[in-house]
Amino acid sequence: QMCEKFTVCENSMEMLVQNNLNLPRVTEEDGDLLAFLSFQDKCLRKISSGLYTFQTYLKYVQETFASEKQNVKSLCSSTEHLAHTIRQMVINPSEVIIPDSATQESLHARLKSNKTWIEKITTHLILRDFTSFMEKTVRAVRYLKNTRSFSV
Repeated sequence: QMCEKFTVCENSMEMLVQNNLNLPRVTEEDGDLLAFLSFQDKCLRKISSGLYTFQTYLKYVQETFASEKQNVKSLCSSTEHLAHTIRQMVINPSEVIIPDSATQESLHARLKSNKTWIEKITTHLILRDFTSFMEKTVRAVRYLKNTRSFSV
């Protein structure tokens, strides 16, 4: 929808703008999708922390992508629930990094300072990276579900 409504597409020159959003990522170094049991807890911590971090970004998307406000609101709620659920699966849940309110406010203010065109690109980048993060999260949780005795 972003591509159709705002002509913000992967191949547009504007997408080459510096992406300094520092969005959460799950990488192989985090232990996702690896068959080593010792990496599972680290992977769950990274996923839960990333989901908590994405909350601020998704709230920004909710404010800027007005035509999909309800869908994004539902996405925010589901993401928060998933972050909490995965956090409970971590051996020591207190090790999950949850951004404090000052960090969230600072990030939100930085995101809101963008110009209209950059705002659309930022929204696109957030949604694109969130989709990638969730694809890896689903694969990691499926793998863990098949190798550990827990249910999601």
